[in-house]
Amino acid sequence: MEAQSDNKQQQLISCCSTWFICCTKCFPISSSSSSPKNAPHHLPSSLPNSVTTQRKPGGWKSMPFILGNETFERLATVGLTANFMMFLLTQFHMEQVNASNLLNLWSGITNFAPLFGAFISDAYLGRFRTIAFSSFASLLDYRIKTRQPKADGMVTLTLIVSIPELHPPSCPPQQTTLDQCKGPTSSQLGFLITALGFLSIGTGGIRPCSLPFGVDQFDAATDEGRKSINSFFNWYYTTFTVVLIIALTVVVYIQDSVSWVWGFGIPTMLMLSSIVLYFVGTKIYVYVKPEGSVFSGIAQAVVAAFKKRKVKLSDSGEVVDNGVFYDPPLNETSIVTKLSLTNQFSFLNKAAIILDGEITRDGFNTNKWRLCSIQQIEEVKCLIKVIPAWASGIICFTALAQQGTFTISQALKMDRHLGPKFQIPAGSLSVISMITIGLWLPLYDRILVPSLRKITKLEGGITLLQRIGIGIVFSILSMIVAGCIERMRRSSAILNGGSDGIAPLSVMWLAPQLILMGFAEAFNIIGQVEFYYKEFPENMRTVANSLFFVTVAGANYLSSAVVTIVHKVTGKHGQPDWLINNINAGRVDNFYFLIAGMGALNLVYFLVYARRYQYKSVMHIIEDETHLNVELDVVKQ
Repeated sequence: MEAQSDNKQQQLISCCSTWFICCTKCFPISSSSSSPKNAPHHLPSSLPNSVTTQRKPGGWKSMPFILGNETFERLATVGLTANFMMFLLTQFHMEQVNASNLLNLWSGITNFAPLFGAFISDAYLGRFRTIAFSSFASLLDYRIKTRQPKADGMVTLTLIVSIPELHPPSCPPQQTTLDQCKGPTSSQLGFLITALGFLSIGTGGIRPCSLPFGVDQFDAATDEGRKSINSFFNWYYTTFTVVLIIALTVVVYIQDSVSWVWGFGIPTMLMLSSIVLYFVGTKIYVYVKPEGSVFSGIAQAVVAAFKKRKVKLSDSGEVVDNGVFYDPPLNETSIVTKLSLTNQFSFLNKAAIILDGEITRDGFNTNKWRLCSIQQIEEVKCLIKVIPAWASGIICFTALAQQGTFTISQALKMDRHLGPKFQIPAGSLSVISMITIGLWLPLYDRILVPSLRKITKLEGGITLLQRIGIGIVFSILSMIVAGCIERMRRSSAILNGGSDGIAPLSVMWLAPQLILMGFAEAFNIIGQVEFYYKEFPENMRTVANSLFFVTVAGANYLSSAVVTIVHKVTGKHGQPDWLINNINAGRVDNFYFLIAGMGALNLVYFLVYARRYQYKSVMHIIEDETHLNVELDVVKQ
């Protein structure tokens, strides 16, 4: 980070009359690439003096503040939504299918929002400021929830559960059993959807930037820095997983047993804590300047390639017509690794061919929509190459999405008692998956990976695509086990259940499917995030992180579509559909088996893709305790 003058420091202090002013105008933003230690290994050694005087990256010293902001934001969001299916079923008295679709659609919107946050971060604000803006947006939203709305009339979740007119009337147990509860009016449902929409705003900026901002703190040009980044991916997920366990137990218990008002109010304090923790570390962070959004470059490359579609290239990728490839040097302070031209997707190479009148005498591009650099072309190729892996994650995550919908419906019809008085909240069951992840990842990182390194000679123990594939296998197994357990639960409820339809079967029978879902997340999610990071250039890290959330959004939409189709198609010939509101009359087990079948087809597709994939990144192979860099441009998995 560039050294700041005394006048700049005084300006920082004087303008901090509010947190908002501090984050928007006063916090200095400088490039982490300015530090020679943080610069890629290919940059020239003779850097300007202004570059060589920069401080070292923040490293692990900055992690408590970065991870703290992310985990508290997640805890706040999950604290409001982890038990949301239960809220829709018991407080809003929505039908099971409608509640599942609403939850899936809102989750999809929330997970698409990081894509827009990534664009704003890369093009305008940078990661630090984007996180700051989004944190304040989330806090503002949460604060409005706990106060009387102002002139804009914004109605939020706490007001919805506090004011009787904003939610359906309570329903006696007898009417609940007979499915005679009054559902929400159109205005009540509109207020709820509005509240959920505002909850997505802050998420869109924090989630795509927190992980890249953490990676910025390490020096990827050193062995120690690379090891730290590898561990950071695992500990990043482990940290907020442990915190989520608290949200899924304490907060959910308060919502079920104490008060929904308190249960929705607690996230306010958590979001405030995340902001305070984030700004405490401002003097430690490494800041990276926004270098422009890659989305513009992607669009320009596609348009330029289309305009030059008639230009001929040889089989080897050489220019047949008169012309050469446009390959200007990168900014010497840029953190981006220079990419070489490849013959993959060679039709895109046409966009980099210089034709008459496309550059000035000084070598500047006259029209970015007709001529693109080799760097731009290769960045587009990086994105195209990972799209099949991204698509495979959608079906995998569709299986994982069920733990927040129909798994809760199962739990409501099982014996949830632990002892004579305590009853496990249905919304807390997903904590089993979180515990599985929290226990497994440290063991995987510290024990299994070092053992695998000795066998495979790979720094990560196994390749990233292998890790993703293992996660897909676990997701299939989780749906098969879930279907078998649901079949057993349904039979028990029909044969031995009481008038309330609850099966005399412990809710802990759902633990195996949730444990398998936890393993699926541990392998597939972390594998995907790390895969995107290592296959994308440095300036696409924010996009890499947001791409993961787009995968989750796609899974939410696919889940909603499958639920709707199954609900409409299966209810024929006098038989109830599989997903009828009365789960004992439906066949949720067949629904689980359907998703398992989709997962099996997805696995075959993924294996074909993984076998043909060519890695762009450098993979470190360990031999005799010496790290050797081996380019895998021509090595297939």
